[in-house]
Amino acid sequence: MTADSLYLDYAATTPLLPAAREAMLEGFAIWANPSSPHKPGRAARAALEDARARVKAAFDWQGEVVFTSGASEALALAITRCVQPLAAVSAVEHEAVLRHAGDAARLPVDRLGLVSAEDCALPGLVAVQQANSETGVMQPLYRIAEAVHEAGGLLLVDDAQGAGKLLTPEADLVAISAHKFGGPIGIGALLVRDWALLRPTGGQERGYRGGTENLPGAMAMAAALEAERNWLETAVELRHLLDDAIMAAGGESLAEETARVPSIASYRMPGKSANAQLIRFDGMGIAVSAGSACSSGSLKTSHVLQAMGYPHPGEVIRVSIGRETTRDEIERFIAAWREVAGA
Repeated sequence: MTADSLYLDYAATTPLLPAAREAMLEGFAIWANPSSPHKPGRAARAALEDARARVKAAFDWQGEVVFTSGASEALALAITRCVQPLAAVSAVEHEAVLRHAGDAARLPVDRLGLVSAEDCALPGLVAVQQANSETGVMQPLYRIAEAVHEAGGLLLVDDAQGAGKLLTPEADLVAISAHKFGGPIGIGALLVRDWALLRPTGGQERGYRGGTENLPGAMAMAAALEAERNWLETAVELRHLLDDAIMAAGGESLAEETARVPSIASYRMPGKSANAQLIRFDGMGIAVSAGSACSSGSLKTSHVLQAMGYPHPGEVIRVSIGRETTRDEIERFIAAWREVAGA
């Protein structure tokens, strides 16, 4: 990006943290295959297991960790290999879940995008995200987990937007992706409460995933998770500033009356299509999005906003804040918003 560009699309991906970059370089120097039995391979295996232990510690996770290429693969692994069949998914899940949902029930959400815990009381695997990638809305996972477990089911949580920002959910299976919290693209993990929850198929990762392990990625992800998180307090302040300014300018902040992850918010500019807004903002050197990065390139109406019953989905854009975002940048975006809205 150029010096005058403004990046507010951190929910799509984040810049690699210096500590993660250093860890990757260290990992590249340990280039032997971690599955090889010789001394160099054993050294690589030791480094991989150290990264695994650090990931577990960062999440205060008492179960197991399977390294994957990202959250999408972790979700697919959980859904297709779980010993219990997929029973239900929330209607606002990411496409990475919905593409594997098949005939599973769709759990409705209210106008704020929240799932009812009572609806989740089902036997089988139930998939509910921690924080929505478009609106930032946080699900009441403690109550949901309680309802699922009382019904004899298992809870799968897409934690791509919550990992590194929110407390680890009370779940049986949790999917994470490193590039959402300052780690590299191409590495993620599935946190598993107990190996008995998954059917192994052979290969690496104790038989739960095939392919040579991405040691540099795993080391970098561990380093990114260990980075300080005091930027989240600033993110809350910046989002409140943005909410207030946009609403004062005649815009609308979606679901602002419920709990949201500090880094994500969606805004409606009445009378202006999301596509027109993106073009104008891009011309100003400002990077925002319409919906999640996986679907923003299409012209499809957001399934998240449809599920919420929102009447103006075509006029909504997403703004997402990162640890690098400053107050000056938010004030610059507010000025740009007012200019585009008044044009």
